[in-house]
Amino acid sequence: MVAGMPINQLRIATRRSPLALWQAQYVAERLRAQNPGLSVELVGMSTRGDEMTDRPLMAVGGKALFVKALEEGMLEDRADLAVHSMKDVPATLPAAFQLPVILNRDEPCDAFVSQHYNNVADLPIGARVGTASLRRECQLRARRPDLVVESVRGNVQTRLSKLESGEFDAIILAASGLMRLDMGDRITALMSPEESLPAVGQGALGIECRADNDELIAMLHGLNDPDTHDRVAAERAVNARLEGSCHVPLAAYAVLNEDALWLRALVASRDGTQVLRAQGHCPRAQGPALGQQLADELLAQGAAAILAQAH
Repeated sequence: MVAGMPINQLRIATRRSPLALWQAQYVAERLRAQNPGLSVELVGMSTRGDEMTDRPLMAVGGKALFVKALEEGMLEDRADLAVHSMKDVPATLPAAFQLPVILNRDEPCDAFVSQHYNNVADLPIGARVGTASLRRECQLRARRPDLVVESVRGNVQTRLSKLESGEFDAIILAASGLMRLDMGDRITALMSPEESLPAVGQGALGIECRADNDELIAMLHGLNDPDTHDRVAAERAVNARLEGSCHVPLAAYAVLNEDALWLRALVASRDGTQVLRAQGHCPRAQGPALGQQLADELLAQGAAAILAQAH
């Protein structure tokens, strides 16, 4: 891509999972719709996080692995931009990159999926529940310490097959992923934020590109959704202040009502015996400042000790 020249073709770096490909194709279609004549190519890349599915994600480096491989592809000029699920994006990006666009948010909540039970409350004592998220695990353990909660890795289809084979009585995963793959009918129950506070950025897609590519950043601007951007910015401020990662059971979820933003945040021990919460309201423009404030409140409650144990 030559500086100053009109952009007539783009390459989107993407993981090869069905959900990642759906996300990249969705952005490609949006870009073509806004830029008639634009050629968009998907460039599939393998990440260490995708290759090592036999261990919990936190044991092999966390969700940042999914992002890092795509960033390397952009630095090596094999791609111009990358599409990410915002819950996978680290709180701080390398200086060479920007996140100019956060698209409109889909369903942010977690999904309870089971073949025999209607919801978490219906699960019998000792039931086996699978999840790939420490955040979901700690909240579930806090509510139902009698359950057996185990890690389940792999793409959405792999997790569902483990449920169908009887390996688990239920699994919990992001509702947005199921809906994007036309599997919304598999959702037994949506889990409210009160039951399972969502991950930072869950349900939202972000576009990352090199920070020095002004022409591309200008082209992408039309895809940005201001409401989602402000909500996710507030949530990510909590994450940044706490230096959170997928090693840490951390949640933050913002809701907008016109100009008023309501932000809730949570840090918990993996076993669910300690659950620290903070919440607050502010004008939407002050969301990041509120995020930092709530993070400080959590630290004052003792979050630092929990975070230290998690790393």
